[in-house]
Amino acid sequence: MKRTDLPLVYSCSGCSSAAQTANMIAIKMDRGKVAEMSCIAGVGGDVKPLVRTAKSGRDIIAIDGCPLSCCKSCLARHEVQPKHYFVLSEFDVPKIIGEDPSPDLYKNAYTQILKLIGQ
Repeated sequence: MKRTDLPLVYSCSGCSSAAQTANMIAIKMDRGKVAEMSCIAGVGGDVKPLVRTAKSGRDIIAIDGCPLSCCKSCLARHEVQPKHYFVLSEFDVPKIIGEDPSPDLYKNAYTQILKLIGQ
Protein backbone atom coordinates (compact mmCIF):
# COMPACT_ATOMS: atom_id res chain seq x y z
CA MET A 1 0.00 0.00 0.00
CA LYS A 2 1.31 3.44 -0.93
CA ARG A 3 1.30 6.20 1.69
CA THR A 4 -1.12 8.15 -0.49
CA ASP A 5 -3.63 5.28 -0.10
CA LEU A 6 -3.74 5.88 3.65
CA PRO A 7 -6.05 8.37 5.34
CA LEU A 8 -4.50 11.63 6.48
CA VAL A 9 -4.13 12.35 10.18
CA TYR A 10 -3.93 15.84 11.64
CA SER A 11 -3.41 16.68 15.28
CA CYS A 12 -3.24 19.52 17.67
CA SER A 13 0.34 20.00 18.86
CA GLY A 14 0.09 22.84 21.35
CA CYS A 15 1.85 23.23 24.67
CA SER A 16 -0.45 21.26 27.00
CA SER A 17 -0.19 17.61 27.93
CA ALA A 18 -3.41 16.92 26.00
CA ALA A 19 -2.09 18.61 22.87
CA GLN A 20 1.14 16.67 22.99
CA THR A 21 -0.83 13.46 23.54
CA ALA A 22 -2.77 14.22 20.34
CA ASN A 23 0.51 14.78 18.51
CA MET A 24 1.98 11.53 19.86
CA ILE A 25 -1.08 9.59 18.68
CA ALA A 26 -0.82 11.08 15.17
CA ILE A 27 2.90 10.29 15.00
CA LYS A 28 2.25 6.70 16.09
CA MET A 29 -0.44 6.36 13.40
CA ASP A 30 2.02 7.68 10.82
CA ARG A 31 4.91 5.46 11.88
CA GLY A 32 2.61 2.43 12.09
CA LYS A 33 1.21 3.15 8.62
CA VAL A 34 -2.33 3.52 9.96
CA ALA A 35 -2.48 7.02 8.45
CA GLU A 36 -0.19 9.58 6.87
CA MET A 37 0.42 12.54 9.15
CA SER A 38 0.31 15.99 7.61
CA CYS A 39 0.87 19.48 9.01
CA ILE A 40 -2.17 21.21 10.50
CA ALA A 41 -0.19 24.42 11.05
CA GLY A 42 0.42 24.58 7.30
CA VAL A 43 -3.29 24.12 6.61
CA GLY A 44 -4.20 26.84 9.10
CA GLY A 45 -1.47 29.06 7.68
CA ASP A 46 -2.73 28.68 4.11
CA VAL A 47 0.43 26.96 2.81
CA LYS A 48 -0.70 25.98 -0.68
CA PRO A 49 0.83 22.47 -0.98
CA LEU A 50 -0.46 21.51 2.47
CA VAL A 51 -3.93 22.89 1.76
CA ARG A 52 -3.97 20.89 -1.51
CA THR A 53 -3.13 17.74 0.46
CA ALA A 54 -5.95 18.42 2.94
CA LYS A 55 -8.39 19.01 0.08
CA SER A 56 -7.27 15.94 -1.91
CA GLY A 57 -10.36 13.91 -1.03
CA ARG A 58 -8.56 11.42 1.17
CA ASP A 59 -10.25 10.36 4.40
CA ILE A 60 -9.12 12.52 7.32
CA ILE A 61 -8.66 11.72 10.98
CA ALA A 62 -8.42 14.86 13.13
CA ILE A 63 -7.37 14.77 16.78
CA ASP A 64 -7.69 17.74 19.12
CA GLY A 65 -6.37 17.76 22.65
CA CYS A 66 -9.17 19.91 24.07
CA PRO A 67 -12.55 21.44 23.18
CA LEU A 68 -10.91 24.56 21.71
CA SER A 69 -10.82 22.44 18.52
CA CYS A 70 -7.86 24.16 16.85
CA CYS A 71 -7.23 21.25 14.47
CA LYS A 72 -10.86 21.06 13.37
CA SER A 73 -10.96 24.86 12.93
CA CYS A 74 -7.86 24.86 10.70
CA LEU A 75 -9.51 22.30 8.42
CA ALA A 76 -12.82 24.19 8.43
CA ARG A 77 -11.05 27.32 7.12
CA HIS A 78 -10.72 25.38 3.87
CA GLU A 79 -14.12 23.66 4.02
CA VAL A 80 -12.53 20.31 4.88
CA GLN A 81 -14.48 17.94 7.12
CA PRO A 82 -12.70 15.04 8.82
CA LYS A 83 -14.21 11.57 8.46
CA HIS A 84 -13.19 10.87 12.07
CA TYR A 85 -12.87 13.57 14.70
CA PHE A 86 -11.68 13.11 18.27
CA VAL A 87 -11.25 15.43 21.25
CA LEU A 88 -8.98 13.81 23.83
CA SER A 89 -10.82 15.33 26.78
CA GLU A 90 -13.59 12.87 25.82
CA PHE A 91 -11.06 10.09 26.51
CA ASP A 92 -10.32 11.48 29.99
CA VAL A 93 -7.04 13.06 28.88
CA PRO A 94 -6.63 16.22 30.98
CA LYS A 95 -5.24 19.45 29.59
CA ILE A 96 -2.34 20.40 31.85
CA ILE A 97 -0.01 23.25 30.91
CA GLY A 98 3.69 22.59 31.52
CA GLU A 99 3.33 18.85 31.99
CA ASP A 100 4.34 15.96 29.74
CA PRO A 101 1.73 13.50 28.48
CA SER A 102 0.84 10.50 30.63
CA PRO A 103 2.06 7.30 28.92
CA ASP A 104 -0.94 5.36 30.26
CA LEU A 105 -3.49 7.94 29.06
CA TYR A 106 -1.74 8.11 25.67
CA LYS A 107 -1.86 4.32 25.20
CA ASN A 108 -5.50 4.16 26.30
CA ALA A 109 -6.60 6.96 23.95
CA TYR A 110 -4.61 5.49 21.04
CA THR A 111 -6.19 2.06 21.51
CA GLN A 112 -9.71 3.52 21.71
CA ILE A 113 -9.20 5.67 18.61
CA LEU A 114 -7.92 2.69 16.60
CA LYS A 115 -11.07 0.76 17.54
CA LEU A 116 -13.31 3.69 16.59
CA ILE A 117 -11.74 4.03 13.15
CA GLY A 118 -11.99 0.28 12.57
CA GLN A 119 -8.33 -0.70 12.92
